[in-house]
Amino acid sequence: MESKTLLPGRKAKAWVERDAAAVSPSYTRSYPFVMDHGRGSEAWDVDGHRFIDFNAGIAVTATGHAHPAVVRAIQEQAEKFIHMSGTDFYYPVQIELAEKLNALVPIKEETQVFFTNSGTESVEAAFKLARYRMGCPRMLAFIGAFHGRSMGSLSLTGSKYVQRKGFAPLVPGVTHVPYAYCYRCPFHLEYPSCDIYCVDYIEETIFRYLIPADEVAAIFVEPIQGEGGYVVPPPEWHGRLKALMDKYDILYVVDEIQTGFGRTGKMFAIEHWGVEPDIVCMAKGIASGMPIGAMVARKSLMTWEAGAHASTFGGNPVCCAAALETIRLVEENLMENAARMGQRIMDHLEGIKDDHPSIGDVRGKGLMIGVELVKDKETREPAPEIRNEVVQRAFEKGLLILGCGPTTVRFMPALNISQDVADEGLAIFEEALTEVEKEAGL
Repeated sequence: MESKTLLPGRKAKAWVERDAAAVSPSYTRSYPFVMDHGRGSEAWDVDGHRFIDFNAGIAVTATGHAHPAVVRAIQEQAEKFIHMSGTDFYYPVQIELAEKLNALVPIKEETQVFFTNSGTESVEAAFKLARYRMGCPRMLAFIGAFHGRSMGSLSLTGSKYVQRKGFAPLVPGVTHVPYAYCYRCPFHLEYPSCDIYCVDYIEETIFRYLIPADEVAAIFVEPIQGEGGYVVPPPEWHGRLKALMDKYDILYVVDEIQTGFGRTGKMFAIEHWGVEPDIVCMAKGIASGMPIGAMVARKSLMTWEAGAHASTFGGNPVCCAAALETIRLVEENLMENAARMGQRIMDHLEGIKDDHPSIGDVRGKGLMIGVELVKDKETREPAPEIRNEVVQRAFEKGLLILGCGPTTVRFMPALNISQDVADEGLAIFEEALTEVEKEAGL
């Protein structure tokens, strides 16, 4: 086994070179990790190096790598049949999953499910349904939001300009407003007392001067902003925002693609605020890594006729089987473990905050935790170079983490991560952070 100081190893380096020749350069690779196999929250590269995985496939492998129960469910379904197209035919496993999702979403009214293959497709389905049902052309979304990369969801995305550069014109009619990013509130100078002014801004500025509220079909909102920096809004924000949308008969579409299925310690993150959405978009953690998503909406909104929207692969039977087993495991004990281990990680990070001059903010719920790094705690000047170097240095020491937003490190391990593995990963993170801070003169 080669030393981690030589990363990437010989085999990994060869695969990276082959990738550069064969794969689109648009992919975003933070460091040259080439995976061979994994178990739970541990992963090994092709050269035999072991890593602690705080990424979980970008919050996807909820049950960890290769959970035996999920693997068994996949194998058993694959032996029966792999595909039949649920948009044209029927099969029990898809119907069973639809029934389960309808029972789980925090919507009191009867709901129905549209199956997709990914998060961006779930958002596209919600976008289309909102326009179809409401008869309105406009949408509201948030600065910092990430909803996907296909044209409708990209039009809602406001995370990084590089994701939109070169693809104009996007779908028209989308207006972006500030998210409740209290650590970097854009209104703090004009409204130092705040009182959740970012909600009032929509009514007092957007609806008064820019767009008529009666032309807005829906607002798309992440309960906790993901790519934007793992931003947790204040307790009153979702309630105030939902009340405003209800006032103008605008649908409340929650994007639970990264936050759903137990990651925050509840099945869906919006449950932390007791707000009832009209539509829920989901994917990522639903099936432990198998490609499936869903858009679940109030039954009264599902008025589109046969053929208005469909998907050949959406609700694939193997993926449905993996999802049913994943949800069973999440409900059984993984959601509770996410809450418990998330609190442990948060407490640890809060505990070391004063010892590290670059840690400006620690925030999160469950196992969706962000650490925002800054050059100065007083000025809160962003430190993207420090963040990027910490991510790289952690990789070299055996920890897989990633950034989000301009200057945040995110912690999103599998929901079944153990205390020992979590503590090992945190020790590596702090070691990397200490080295980078020292080199930066902090």
